[in-house]
Amino acid sequence: MTVVATAGHVDHGKSSLVLALTGTDPDRFEEEKRRGLTIDLGFAHTVLPSGAELSFIDVPGHVKFLRNMLAGVGGVNACIFVVAATEGWKPQSEEHLRILELLGVEFGLVALTKVDLVDDDLLELAQMDVADHVEGTFLDGAPVIPVAATEGRGVDEMRHAIDELILRSGEAADRGRPRLWIDRVFAAKGSGTVATGTLVGGSFAADQTVHIAPGGHDVRIRSIQTAGSTVERIGPGNRVAVNLSGVDHHDLSRGDAVVESDRWHLTDRLDASLDVLASLDHEVSRRGAYVAYIGAGEHPVKMRVLGTEALSPGTTGAVRLFLPDPLPLLPGDRFILRESGRDETVGGGEILDIEPVIRASRAAPDRTIERVIRERGWVTAGELERLTGEVVEPTLGEWVTTPEAVAATLESVLERVTGAGVTGVDLAAFDDRERAAIDTTDELVVDAGLVLPADAVDPYVDHPFLTELLDGGFTPPSADDVDRNDMRELARRGHIVQRDGVVFHTETIEEAGRVAARLLLEHPDGFTVAQFRDVTGASRKFVLPLVSELDKRGVTRRREDVRIAGARLPSV
Repeated sequence: MTVVATAGHVDHGKSSLVLALTGTDPDRFEEEKRRGLTIDLGFAHTVLPSGAELSFIDVPGHVKFLRNMLAGVGGVNACIFVVAATEGWKPQSEEHLRILELLGVEFGLVALTKVDLVDDDLLELAQMDVADHVEGTFLDGAPVIPVAATEGRGVDEMRHAIDELILRSGEAADRGRPRLWIDRVFAAKGSGTVATGTLVGGSFAADQTVHIAPGGHDVRIRSIQTAGSTVERIGPGNRVAVNLSGVDHHDLSRGDAVVESDRWHLTDRLDASLDVLASLDHEVSRRGAYVAYIGAGEHPVKMRVLGTEALSPGTTGAVRLFLPDPLPLLPGDRFILRESGRDETVGGGEILDIEPVIRASRAAPDRTIERVIRERGWVTAGELERLTGEVVEPTLGEWVTTPEAVAATLESVLERVTGAGVTGVDLAAFDDRERAAIDTTDELVVDAGLVLPADAVDPYVDHPFLTELLDGGFTPPSADDVDRNDMRELARRGHIVQRDGVVFHTETIEEAGRVAARLLLEHPDGFTVAQFRDVTGASRKFVLPLVSELDKRGVTRRREDVRIAGARLPSV
């Protein structure tokens, strides 16, 4: 299904056109019918001559309800722009067109309505007027279809033109990152909370757990409806109603988003481009009460112009926006900026960075992934996908980074290890990035949990106590006369094992594991401590610590009074 918006000035016949095309009156409220103007978003759907399904979002045309209009056009890439032949182009028509352009809408057609109320000369003048105003915009050269909705004149032509429009606009992209901006929420009798919106970026399924942002609610999709039918799964580019379990409808608002929590980065600060409307009669600076329209929401924001103090009308610059609540955003998302004090649309643009790390005084944002990596130095592939929406293969371990960042990190590690000399540095003292950098060099080795210079000589490898331990085997000598500092260093370097007050050479423990493996060949159901003692010739004083160490290492496992094979039993 494709979703299109109907936009244009009040009283130009948008709702009547939708009614003629679908059989559904998109004006839901008594006040809308009484006053003859759309106040809030209206929805309808139909099947076109080609068999394609189409959903309409009928947006308000009156300036007083501009916020509702903005809530409806955030998820569409095609529109039917309505201009009445009796009225011609209006200031609100101009503002709606500029808003659609700023939001990146690329496809559309023009419905020239109420043609039954004008003669041929006025109709020709109206067509010329429309052509002049759309010149240089995405509607330049778009079909202009004369329509008299109440008489049914031109409705079939409009249907075929919409079919062609859908063909040009193409299918909605599925990036595996579903997001549903809520434009309506209500409580359905017998069903509970229902939220509606245009699904973009991916698919939702019934019984799926999703996240509401802002708000932090984890909820379950009880059921899904589209075009009046219940479905088990729905893809992008569709009008969707989701019945949500686990949240009250009073806790949701227009502008909230339904997403998969592990796929999105929530942010309350972003850098963006801002195209300032040429029609403004003043510069745009940080001074002002600004409101940003993102998705289906209206958000009061603070703004900082980047790289200059102000932006002139008709120019493009970069800004940093501060949101009141964190939202699930991506670079490439579009927004509209209005100044509430002057009650005017300032401009709009494209989000460039959803988590800027450079101070505003030095920031130079763009859409490149290279900039995101360069500014952070190191970023995991998963976090980079959440920040940019792009899947990038790690360059080192789980990290995406630059050669310069690897070199700087490695230089720091080398300095620490070299400074420690032959004693080395515990591997646990390095973070994940530093450990990944260590794996790239031949200048360092990791031995028994220590990071050492590759040419370092272990001063403890020839310690006399090691010789005594190795000679003692399963009946080692006492360590009472050995310096405590030496003992600590021997243990840290992995030369000795201390268990229950007894000290063994590491090679003795390894030999004990091989003894256990041979015993289990003879006794598959397990061996006793006494059997292990008989084979090793050691006394109970040494056998119990040996068996305990084998259990700890996973070489053996205790089952009642016997030892059986563990996950790390060696082969013999």
